[in-house]
Formats: sequence, C-alpha cells, structure tokens
Amino acid sequence: MAKDRMIVVTTEVVPGQRILEVLGLARGNTIRARHLGRDIMAGLKSMVGGEIKSYTDLLTKAREEALSRMLEEAEDMGANAVVNLRFTTSSVMQGAAELFAYGTAVRVEPE
Repeated sequence: MAKDRMIVVTTEVVPGQRILEVLGLARGNTIRARHLGRDIMAGLKSMVGGEIKSYTDLLTKAREEALSRMLEEAEDMGANAVVNLRFTTSSVMQGAAELFAYGTAVRVEPE
C-alpha cells in the first residue's frame, strides 16, 4: 500500500474501520543539529521577539522525516494504518535534538 494511502490517526481507532490485526510498534526518528548561523540570527531575533523561522523550518523538516520513516516501517510490517500516533523530542547533545514519531501499526478494513 502506498504511504499516501496509509491512514494515520492520533486516536486508538479509525472511525468507520475495524482493526483486523495489531502488527506492533512502528517508529521513525531523526536527529538534527543546529547551525551556528541560525543560532546567531535566533539570538538576535530573541531580543526583539517573534517567530524564529529557521528553527520552525528545521523542526518541520525533522517531523516530516521522522513521520516518513515511521510510515515506511509500518508499511514494511504490512500495515495499512497507524493508530495512536505520537511525537516526542529529546536533546541528545548540546545543539542537537532527536524527533521521534511512533504509533501502533495495524491492518484495518471498512466496517
């Protein structure tokens, strides 16, 4: 099944679908490091306030990468849906953070 057809929800069930089989935990992660130039600009921006666009973009790309990797793993398991999707972040070293996506890979069919 193509990833663009994978059902992904943050709930325990998919409305209108019946879970046929629970396949297990699907996960994907990425670790991203900050860039010195971004840090300098972010420091300046923090003095005047507002969104730090370069960090927003960095985290958006990291979230998309972690989600894509999780979906690949779910697809490899034979899933056509992932329920209970969650994201978490953690600092792995000074200036670098991990973004982790995880959920339960399942096979569903319409009720």
